[in-house]
Amino acid sequence: MKLPAIKPLWGPLSALGFAVAVAGFLADRLSKWWLLDVYAITDRGRVEITPFFDLVMAWNKGVSYGLFSAETWVGRAILIGFAVLVTVALGLWLARVARPLMAVSLGLIIGGAVGNVYDRVKFGAVADFFSFHIDDVFYWYIFNIADVWIVLGVGLMLYDALFPQSGADKAKE
Repeated sequence: MKLPAIKPLWGPLSALGFAVAVAGFLADRLSKWWLLDVYAITDRGRVEITPFFDLVMAWNKGVSYGLFSAETWVGRAILIGFAVLVTVALGLWLARVARPLMAVSLGLIIGGAVGNVYDRVKFGAVADFFSFHIDDVFYWYIFNIADVWIVLGVGLMLYDALFPQSGADKAKE
């Protein structure tokens, strides 16, 4: 009896994707360290940088836009567990990609997700700082560098799906 082939856990572009993930995670950690420990944003309140951009401290106990807020350790554990499962799945996907843009996309998402998981484990919530707005009328959600990496990764992934660089390697993924 022949056993089914096991898909590899490491692919030709895994190193690129994980290098991007590590760089993204470190950029997120550095920005949060600076804003929390050096700049002491928690003591400053809202800091107006431009008429449309402020720095402000916000602890997000949920996911995007504060949805599914987790006030208890059980809720936090569920959010952490879900994020870890998604990150592992993205890492397995990364082992199968054949295009550098998709490897970078997955690396950005992984790095951002790990940055936010780190916050949940260390602080019990994700530290968010950046607030764009139009006067005092319309505010976008408050976000951090990890969120930027996740959104950029998803955007590049959509670009890659809509405008693939070559059709030949599309079947490999």
